[in-house]
Amino acid sequence: MLALSQVACAGRAFAHAASPVVDTALQPVIVEATAMPGAAVDVNQIPGNVQVLSAADLTQGGSANLTGALDAGISSVNINDNLDDPFQPDILYRGFEASPVLGTAQGLAVYQNGVRINEAFGDTVNWDLFPDNAINQVELVSANPLYGLNALGGAIALTMKNAFTYRGGDLGVTAGSYGRRDLTAQYGGRDGKFGVYLAGKAADSSGWRRFSSDRIRDFYAVLSAHSTRGSVDLSFTSAGNTMNGQGAAPVQELAVNRSLVFTGPQTNRDTLRFFVLNSSLRASHALSLQGVFYYRDFGETVANGNSTSYQACAGAIGILCQPDGVTPLSNAQGQPLADISAGGTRLIGENDFEWLHTRGRGGTLQATLRKAVLGRENRFTVGAALDYAATSFYSGAQIGLIDSQLQVLPSSLIVDTAENSAGALANGDPVPVNVDSINKSLGVYLTDRIRLTHRLAVTASGRYNIAYVDLADQLGTNLNGRNRYVHFNPALGATYALRPSITLYGDLSENTRTPTASEIECSDPSRPCVLPSSLAGDPPNLRQVVAHSGELGLRGHFTRTRFAGAEFDWNLSLFRTLLKDDIHSVATSLSQGFFENIGDTRRQGLEAGVHWRIERWSGYTQYSFVQATFMSPLLVPSPSNPYRNAQGDILVRPGDRLPGIPENRLKLGAQYRAAAGWRIGAAANYTGSFYYVGDESNQLPAVPGFVVVDLHTSYRPMPHLKLFLSVDNLFDRQYATWGTLGDPTGVGAPGVPTGSGGSGSGVDNRFLSPSAPTEAYGGFRLSF
Repeated sequence: MLALSQVACAGRAFAHAASPVVDTALQPVIVEATAMPGAAVDVNQIPGNVQVLSAADLTQGGSANLTGALDAGISSVNINDNLDDPFQPDILYRGFEASPVLGTAQGLAVYQNGVRINEAFGDTVNWDLFPDNAINQVELVSANPLYGLNALGGAIALTMKNAFTYRGGDLGVTAGSYGRRDLTAQYGGRDGKFGVYLAGKAADSSGWRRFSSDRIRDFYAVLSAHSTRGSVDLSFTSAGNTMNGQGAAPVQELAVNRSLVFTGPQTNRDTLRFFVLNSSLRASHALSLQGVFYYRDFGETVANGNSTSYQACAGAIGILCQPDGVTPLSNAQGQPLADISAGGTRLIGENDFEWLHTRGRGGTLQATLRKAVLGRENRFTVGAALDYAATSFYSGAQIGLIDSQLQVLPSSLIVDTAENSAGALANGDPVPVNVDSINKSLGVYLTDRIRLTHRLAVTASGRYNIAYVDLADQLGTNLNGRNRYVHFNPALGATYALRPSITLYGDLSENTRTPTASEIECSDPSRPCVLPSSLAGDPPNLRQVVAHSGELGLRGHFTRTRFAGAEFDWNLSLFRTLLKDDIHSVATSLSQGFFENIGDTRRQGLEAGVHWRIERWSGYTQYSFVQATFMSPLLVPSPSNPYRNAQGDILVRPGDRLPGIPENRLKLGAQYRAAAGWRIGAAANYTGSFYYVGDESNQLPAVPGFVVVDLHTSYRPMPHLKLFLSVDNLFDRQYATWGTLGDPTGVGAPGVPTGSGGSGSGVDNRFLSPSAPTEAYGGFRLSF
């Protein structure tokens, strides 16, 4: 959908006049040296592959789309549609994830205006919580300890617009396939030193799959005061969104109709109130100070219809029992739950629901000193960040009949199984769960860059982290716990200018990730949790993950070269990250699992890209190879894997690939300026094969790779009006971006044979998140 001519160390305009000069440097890209705005540097001073998207890059397809731009325009990025919802994708970079799914092993830190927005309870990232049209710049930074906790693979830093980076107004309307209707608006105005910026987004869609409608309402506002000495920006972000991503479905059901779903409802409701105060002060010619303070109020409710292992009691007619068939189910009053399955003749399921509410606050103070040391140009930055978050989490289960469309119907049958009771021992975990968690963290960091020669610069950095994760069980004592994690993460890197337009860079770094509250209390193999809804008590301790990373690369930019007068930017990078005590989610069924430290894993590979422009044409080519493998032998439960042993386990050997991560990605795009104001573009993306979650031993055939072609065009009949039209998946390819193993039986899914525990004759245990068919949408943007 996007044909980006300005990305990845090249978010600059090709606006230079024709010149016979070869090897002339383009306008430098300015990025932040840390997660805090206000310490900007030339990208060529960063000893790593920093990739940049501008606000214009986000709107190549018409309306602003952050996740689409990341997927199309950034090397080593791909999307997994775990929830199969366009507003809730999993973003992977070099095999590390930033996902909205509680229970995903998160490996990327995400920042908005200098504030880390990974949610405290599970380090999740909710991509629906801000209007994309309010983003001014996106920076994707490879592994760097300055970005704090969870930046194992890197960090994504979003800098939002204000009245001093955007002036005027913009109204956008988009409509298209499957009931898509988007309305976006923004306005920025200033009077001298003061300004205001407002942005909003309203998006509705009925979705291409059954029951997959979405409703998005996002708002962003910022009041600003800027002068030559400093600036103050007070921003507010709010959201109230309802999303119905239906997730993966059995391959045998999808063969009947790709729009079918496997058990519902699947509803997420997110709310947000987020205040951020950014300030900067130029104390002297050499010294600058930056500060950010925030308050974040996030709420989420989830209704997750699933199959159930609860069943009619074998010896008591008219009563439902635990999975053992003999221990009765009861409600909060101790009364037995009626057998609505009529002795097992009617299909029943369970609605696993959760409620989560987090209030967070904190701040960061930073100082940057630019002063020569021993006659050498030097830049020193020091800072400290303090964060606090309190979360209330509740989850429960409701038994209901499954209707003809595989929806679990609501009922009054609420399961209540107290901890340490016979029911809890039979079922594996208590229901419901009600727990409060407190997250506290302190990070002190510094970085120093010294230019040893006019070509060579060395950067040394480090961050000391202290993190506390405390839990208090509100219904008993099993979930109580206090956890403390301490680590110092160093980094050392260098840049060397081979020529004015070619930079060699290298970096060694260490990063850590602390186990989240949801992982800590769901780490007992004997008590698997309903992921992402429940927790289990009395868990073993999880150790923090430590990542050792190395990177070596080249980047360059040329104008008016000998190659037919083209202008282009390019990059080539080799990387490797070894994770010690990696945390992995181990599935014990389609909806249950637990977390454990699994030893070592490794991500390594290369990324290469070139972005070019010649006369009326512009385009890009990007290739990435990401090899993500287990490095320690491992025996893990996989009850739906046909190669499991008698105990239901599979043997993972060093060198087996991590599931869900494709090794190869190739992205091609081009745009042609057909006439004044008229542009036509196309993109073709290839994604290689990957393995199913639950097939960590790589014994099943992989999920096939795929190629997708998108088209877009835009026309300006007048300077302030832009018309656009896009077509995604032009050739209507049928593919999948995520796969898992599970039991498809017991709910009456079309195409699935009747089986016992998923092992009946002809039963296929593979589930896939299907791709959307061809989609077309168009609209206009009116600026003033």
